Amino acid sequence: MNELQHETSPYLLQHANNPIHWKAWNDTSLKAAKNENKLIIVSIGYSACHWCHVMEHESFEDETVARVMNANFISIKVDREERPDVDAVYMKAVQLMTKQGGWPLNVVCLPDGRPVWGGTYFKKDNWMDILGQLQNLYTTEPERMMEYAEKLHQGIQILGIVEKNHSEAKSNPNNIKPLVEKWSKSFDWEFGGYARAPKFMMPNNYLFLQRYGYQTQSKDLLEFVDLTLTRMAYGGLFDTVDGGFSRYSVDMRWHVPHFEKMLYDNGQLISLYSEAYKRTQNPLYKNVIEKTLTFVERELYNSDNAFYSALDADSLNEVGVLEEGAFYVWKKEQLQQLLKEDFEMFAALFNVNDFGYWEHDNYVLIQSQSAETIASQFGLTENELLDKKKNWEQLLFNEREKRPKPRLDDKSLTSWNAIMLKGYVDAYTALGHEHYLTVAKKNAQFITDKQWSTDGFLWHSYKNGKSTITGFLEDYAFVIEAFIALYQATLEESYLHQAKQLIDYCLEHFYDEEKQFFTFTSRDGEQLIAPHFETEDNVIPASNSVMANNLYVLGILFHNGYYEKTALQMLHHMIPNMDYASAYSNWLNLWLNQSDDNKELAVCGKNALENIRKIQAEYLPNIILAGSTKASELPFLQSRFDEQNLLFYICQNKNCLLPNTSLETTVAALKIS
Repeated sequence: MNELQHETSPYLLQHANNPIHWKAWNDTSLKAAKNENKLIIVSIGYSACHWCHVMEHESFEDETVARVMNANFISIKVDREERPDVDAVYMKAVQLMTKQGGWPLNVVCLPDGRPVWGGTYFKKDNWMDILGQLQNLYTTEPERMMEYAEKLHQGIQILGIVEKNHSEAKSNPNNIKPLVEKWSKSFDWEFGGYARAPKFMMPNNYLFLQRYGYQTQSKDLLEFVDLTLTRMAYGGLFDTVDGGFSRYSVDMRWHVPHFEKMLYDNGQLISLYSEAYKRTQNPLYKNVIEKTLTFVERELYNSDNAFYSALDADSLNEVGVLEEGAFYVWKKEQLQQLLKEDFEMFAALFNVNDFGYWEHDNYVLIQSQSAETIASQFGLTENELLDKKKNWEQLLFNEREKRPKPRLDDKSLTSWNAIMLKGYVDAYTALGHEHYLTVAKKNAQFITDKQWSTDGFLWHSYKNGKSTITGFLEDYAFVIEAFIALYQATLEESYLHQAKQLIDYCLEHFYDEEKQFFTFTSRDGEQLIAPHFETEDNVIPASNSVMANNLYVLGILFHNGYYEKTALQMLHHMIPNMDYASAYSNWLNLWLNQSDDNKELAVCGKNALENIRKIQAEYLPNIILAGSTKASELPFLQSRFDEQNLLFYICQNKNCLLPNTSLETTVAALKIS
């Protein structure tokens, strides 16, 4: 076994028995490269990554490859989920070199850590040939390699830095319109999402598009959001048998996914479907929320009230070999034996036909028509078919549970837990199930008890009762966002004060006064070869965009002008860079907060909480909400509590209307119509 046997990351442990002398990323490993004057191989992946497993099997388990790597290189394995900072820096390098990126990410560096070559997946012979050439070049012409490394290093240091916007002009939210119009040209109007494959879900994109469509009363945009959410819910991206979404679809139809299920995807999608349910009351969306949270609690929730990270794409097939999707797919004969006389109806609903066929006689279940349409074909009511569908799914679930399950990544990441926590809060406000709020509060307690150190910083990872790796900006950003949401759902101000405490810590330890953005790593932490400022929203919103939104909300609630100024300053610098809006949807959300539609609402009185629950069940994305059931010292709520009356205060731009006492009047005034 190599040194990875001492790690806790499931991904690193998967490589502990490789013949390669893998080391973990740490000071000792990096010093070894300098002391031995050897090139470094940095190989980055994650436990649910299918092509990471393929390259491991083809190359990293091979004795010939091991001899080459062990003789000439210091080989370091990195779990990108544990060390997103390391991943970000070397991803920039590969993107500069190859104009693309992905995982596995493989980079060869000088002994000082500066990269000189990189790429993603490589076949065995190609991998060995490249390593041989690089080692030869380092032996014969090291100065050439060093010269290239210096140029690349300069590029890495610049990439991602946002230039300051020196314009004095205030950015008008009306200027969002041309960005959305340009964006809409990439929409797929048949299956939803974007007109390309592979197809990622990008939940934050649709949270913004839904909000923008609502505020501008754009029927087309709202129809597109609903088309996308419906098609995603039809499967096979969505696991109709057990709930939960896979990471992305390899095709245009959301049909065949890479079958790994990631916590961060499912947390964000719960928030998205919850907001969409508030707007539409669509029972399909409710079904997605309930089934996904049932899956999360069954497979990803542990006794510490923390959430695990992921389920692998691969599992053992019927002959005991790891195969992508083996746990999830069905053969026609299996379905016929299970469903008997119902097979024809099932096959019509879930496309056990050419549309639903994948490969090797396997089908991935996917709807293409509504339950109402299929029901009419068989002389049933929609509810009768939905009852049958529920029974069929239970039957298939029971059968599938007999199969070997996908491997579990059982580390708990603070940032991803916070994303899931907010998903539970949003599901609670949409559906009113107290259980969801209970789980959210227990998870918040896990974060404060286990992942928040007595020195004030957050830990990033947790496993087997041990917290490890000092937190990154993403950990703080998502915990603050989740705690704000938890305050708004419970009116327990302790959550809001904890959010403020964390934001003050970030301003002290992460904020770069000169760049006017937050660095991804604390200035007190390990410094890599280049600083990283995460500003572009991706499958997870950028930590800087989340922080800017947090600062804006807390600035209003605490009457803190510095928070608000910092948030709007960040937005001001970002706006000139918003060439393709899909990469800036969370920034656009903050920009939309500057519109005339945006308001703040304070609900104060003994019955404030039950009324806030009714308000939160409405779709009101343009409202910043606060409230209290007793006198409060929160600046936004000060002197607003009345022992005798329930009062609703509608405010805008630090001006408030006279309070009213009617919930119905208040909601009517807040809705856009």
